[in-house]
Amino acid sequence: MTNSPNELSPRKQQAMQTRKNILTAGRETFLENGFQKATIAQIIKKANTGYGTAYVYFKNKDEIFITLMEDLMNQFYEVAELSFTPNTKEEAYTLIKKQVRLFLTLAVDQRNLMKVVKEAIGVSPEVDQKWYKIRERFIERIAIDIRYAQENALAKKHLDASLIARGWYYANEMFMWELVNNESKYSIDDIILSLTENYTSGLYK
Repeated sequence: MTNSPNELSPRKQQAMQTRKNILTAGRETFLENGFQKATIAQIIKKANTGYGTAYVYFKNKDEIFITLMEDLMNQFYEVAELSFTPNTKEEAYTLIKKQVRLFLTLAVDQRNLMKVVKEAIGVSPEVDQKWYKIRERFIERIAIDIRYAQENALAKKHLDASLIARGWYYANEMFMWELVNNESKYSIDDIILSLTENYTSGLYK
């Protein structure tokens, strides 16, 4: 059983608070400067801690950012993990459309940090590798929902669930980045409708 913060020793509570301070400072620094221009020195200064102390928790700014990115993406994963047990194609359509809306809306709501994520993926091998693992986690979760639909005679059984899941994820990610970067010439409602229509018409019976 995990102890609550109040049950931890003062030393452990202080350690947790120090780590939290570094992450908070990191988030602020990345949002202010972007990934490339942010430095570990800026983060440490903002966290009001020492270099030696900071390096106990994180080896570099990439590791700090990866932790922040994982926390952010866990919010997206909560959307992916929403209960998916439809009994009809119509129910599946409604659930899928809801997930797409939540996914894309969350990306827009977190636009500033998502822009830093996009930047970091392009310049940090560590962040890029972590993004690959995050992407694969989403794809596998989508495949689980597809297999459920196939096993319950809602979706076409001859289609490879993992392959369809990969295509579905990439379609959502593409529009996600367009919305985050304000590059889309389409409204979010039009994107949601198009994605859901194309996906369900191709996969479901």
